[in-house]
Amino acid sequence: MEKKIFELDFRGRKIVVEHGEVAKQAHGAVLVRYGDTVILSTAVVSKNANILSDFFPLMVLYQEKLYSVGKIPGGFIKREGRPTDAATLAARMIDRPMRPLFPEGFRNEVQIVNTVLSVEQDNSPEITALLGSSIATCISKIPFDGPIAGVKVGRVDGEFVINPTPEQVEKSDIDLTVAGTKYAINMVESSAKQVSEDDMLEALMFGHEAIKELVAFQEEIIEAIGEEKMEYETLEITDEFKEEISNLCKEELDKALRIKDKLEKYAAIDKVKEEVVTKYEAENSELKDKELNELLTKVKLVLEEIEYELFRRIVVKEKTRADGRSMTEIRPLSTDIDILPRTHGSALFTRGQTQSLSITTLGALGEHQILDGLSLEDEKRFMLHYNFPQFSVGETGRYGSPGRREIGHGALGEKALLQVIPSEDEFPYTIRVVSEILESNGSSSQASICAGCMSLMAAGVPIKAPVAGIAMGLITDGDDYTILTDIQGMEDHLGDMDFKVAGTRDGICALQMDIKIKGITKQILKEALAQAKDARMEILDVIQKQIAEPRKEVSKYAPKTLTFMIKPEKIKDVIGKGGEMITKIICEASNVTSVSDINAVKVDLEDDGRVIIYHSDQEIIDKTAEMIKNIVREVEEGKIYTAKVVAIEEFGCFVQVWPGCEGLVHISKLSKERVEKTEDVVKLGDEIIVKAIGTDKKGRLNFSRKDAMN
Repeated sequence: MEKKIFELDFRGRKIVVEHGEVAKQAHGAVLVRYGDTVILSTAVVSKNANILSDFFPLMVLYQEKLYSVGKIPGGFIKREGRPTDAATLAARMIDRPMRPLFPEGFRNEVQIVNTVLSVEQDNSPEITALLGSSIATCISKIPFDGPIAGVKVGRVDGEFVINPTPEQVEKSDIDLTVAGTKYAINMVESSAKQVSEDDMLEALMFGHEAIKELVAFQEEIIEAIGEEKMEYETLEITDEFKEEISNLCKEELDKALRIKDKLEKYAAIDKVKEEVVTKYEAENSELKDKELNELLTKVKLVLEEIEYELFRRIVVKEKTRADGRSMTEIRPLSTDIDILPRTHGSALFTRGQTQSLSITTLGALGEHQILDGLSLEDEKRFMLHYNFPQFSVGETGRYGSPGRREIGHGALGEKALLQVIPSEDEFPYTIRVVSEILESNGSSSQASICAGCMSLMAAGVPIKAPVAGIAMGLITDGDDYTILTDIQGMEDHLGDMDFKVAGTRDGICALQMDIKIKGITKQILKEALAQAKDARMEILDVIQKQIAEPRKEVSKYAPKTLTFMIKPEKIKDVIGKGGEMITKIICEASNVTSVSDINAVKVDLEDDGRVIIYHSDQEIIDKTAEMIKNIVREVEEGKIYTAKVVAIEEFGCFVQVWPGCEGLVHISKLSKERVEKTEDVVKLGDEIIVKAIGTDKKGRLNFSRKDAMN
């Protein structure tokens, strides 16, 4: 296979796509170079399809290799293990815009694997992998209605920037990832520093113009090396068969869809479907297992299609929602705080049949999360974790480590609330928010943001402004469309868009959009953002009625904090040899035997000389601070001090001016008269007046009782 190279000068940086040299047995493979960032993207499809399956088996992987940034993995094993959250989010970011563009009914398994080989921080490996995934799939035999592309958009000093560098991101008030085809946007992920809806829309459109350039580049590659698309097996369902089933159930299914209560509605829908499936199973019992399974699969697919069409007609044509609300109406809201007496902050937020219990925990800065990944960020002090137990939807299911959904929803909530978290200097704590979803009927990630915001305020975290989130939906029927505020589960499942918007009264903090159609227009985006803003204000009214502002003090169960500065060169004295001194301070001040004791005071020593002390007992904090200050206090030459005799020697005595500060009073400096024996003047434990007279050749402090007597 001949190696071919394609190049594009993209906004001042070069993108190089190489094909034909590596991974030649994959059905599609390209090496994409974006500056010094290098990604190997491959796409493979299975030979056979499981046409009886009810889902398309697509797997997208983003494999971080720490050698790509010159790191050796941490821990004992020293090789890459389970994906980091960042890798999981990158894989989701690629999956989301690609999945809707595979053909309906295509059931061959597809695996798209991106291996990160080299990373230059100025050139995003995630965006490079998205480009590579699209190219690898488009040039292969895999049927795919691409190409797609994605870019990051920032805004620095009022000017939009495509794929900003980490330095530019620091200065930017928008951090937007947008993906789509040349025709429309179909995926959005963003955080922002309370920017307006108009500015966000402008950023989206700016990003789409750049996407068109990348799509045009891909079209040239596909034209040069693209393969003919494969034939694939699908279930053949005739119009007569569809009509036959429709006549059996359409009326009853329509009635079931109009029931307002979620569980009652789902039970009624399931009953109608089961009756139809049971009828066909009984009437065709003579068929062989394979033939019967195929028939019943067709019946179930048609039932799904009828439900889908009825639902859309009810919403778009009749302007009626599943639970009877208007298109812009939010489900009933209720809030509560201080649900849990011993946590540092807790809040309950309920929107219809979706409920989040969020808990805030405050810890020392040293308890921050350490990140072992490819980015420049190696730690973070604010975390939001999202848990979705199966009981929240009345089902049994898998329990274990968080899946992609939990990680993704948690990351979205974290982005939204991070924009209002106070700086480390303003509030020197590590902050963790956990959202426990207790009940769900759609939009649980946005409920997590609302409950999380209230729990932060209840915990006394001085956030910059309250944040609320809302999920918008879209139902299309030909050229007609309807935008829905606060979508519930069925509207998400059967709808065309899940558009989540979170922000304050002043602007947007986070944005996420996924769609099931090929793309949406600027007009739809504009309407959805405006509708979401109205809903956000309504929710913020409810939140602030419950808790208007952050509490002035943290919980009595949260660690109190004291911060002061010492000279950076004194940090080593506080730590001591092998940590001996800081261990002694912690144990003595806390009255514990080990620094790992749950009651031990926590001390963070920063490189700039900041000392931050944490404990729930203010007396212990004050005692710890005094001990540290005594160590770093410096004796002023010529000054008079009260000192305690702590050791008697033939040549004089050692005195303690304060704990950790000792010096020598030579026998010649004990008195104005000649002294034969030290014990003739002082005894162990005596308090005497001394004057600081400098240091000796050994660096020891020297004091004089004789000079202090003048």
